[in-house]
Amino acid sequence: MTHFRFRLGALALTAAVLAFATTSVAAEDPAAFYRSHTVKFIAGGGPGGGYDTYARMIAPYLGHALGTTVIVENQPGAGGLVALNRLYVSDPDGLALVIMNGGAAVMSQLFGLPTVKYDLAKVGYIGTASSSPWLVLVQPEAPYKALTDLAKKNGVVRWPATGPIDGLSDGAAMVCEAFRIDCHIVMGYKSSNESALAVKRGEMDAIYVSDTSANHYHSSGTVRAIATLSPERSQFFPELPTVYESMKLTDEQKWWLDMRSSVDALGRLMMTSPGVPPERLAYLQTAMKRALNDPALLAEATKSQRYVKYSDPEATKKHALGLISGMSAEQKVRAKDVVMSKYFGEGRK
Repeated sequence: MTHFRFRLGALALTAAVLAFATTSVAAEDPAAFYRSHTVKFIAGGGPGGGYDTYARMIAPYLGHALGTTVIVENQPGAGGLVALNRLYVSDPDGLALVIMNGGAAVMSQLFGLPTVKYDLAKVGYIGTASSSPWLVLVQPEAPYKALTDLAKKNGVVRWPATGPIDGLSDGAAMVCEAFRIDCHIVMGYKSSNESALAVKRGEMDAIYVSDTSANHYHSSGTVRAIATLSPERSQFFPELPTVYESMKLTDEQKWWLDMRSSVDALGRLMMTSPGVPPERLAYLQTAMKRALNDPALLAEATKSQRYVKYSDPEATKKHALGLISGMSAEQKVRAKDVVMSKYFGEGRK
């Protein structure tokens, strides 16, 4: 009798363990998990800027791929670093992701800025939404036709930016250094859209932005493009030669431009917090890939002239970490001096 009771007890215990294991597996099913939760898609910039526009365009398609609702939340500040810092220490549940300037994320860590609270080797990579050439734009009525004209300007050339490394500021600094332009970078604008309007008003002289944003600002008459800082021409400005084509570059200029092009090629980077369960992260990555390859999204992007150029998580991570590890200590010091101090003004009043 005792032996029989022991066997019954053992069977009951085994059944309970199996039931618990089955329940745990079901609870960890990523599709079921996302169906029962809302996802937050953080735009690392203010309303109206390029990252906000991309986030709002992608969100419905990502929501469809995940089977849930995706809401967009703006967290402007320091070119997306504020948003990334917050995301990095958030719960590793896979319910929040950020889209931001990949170059800003990489260079801030590369230069060891005290404001950096993240490690790009540990974040969960979702992929790249798009990458594109970056351009220099000026006021429509301004007399400048090329970068050489900016170098000849009587007085400083003023450039708007949102933070010390946001694409706008560090890109402008490298352009100024390469072409010996006397520059003054002014921070404090909330987005690239607000920065472009500052150029139109004559408050600033030039702006450095991606070609997707440049196309919108140019088309609306806000600013005018004068230079493409990339080896490849922009599809929106095919008649505008790149500086590689239009100028005989010195080795010094080519070093700065090659580095800048590699940084810009990181594009609109998408990440989530470290420690997200692997199966959940994989599901989120797959959903984003489906969203960014959805024919309806691609058609919408083409219509709105915000093209999508998807890069998978593995390639995105390799590119980001390669930039961090590929620069010598001497090059880091030199680039940091130019980007972080040489051209900065007192900030927007």
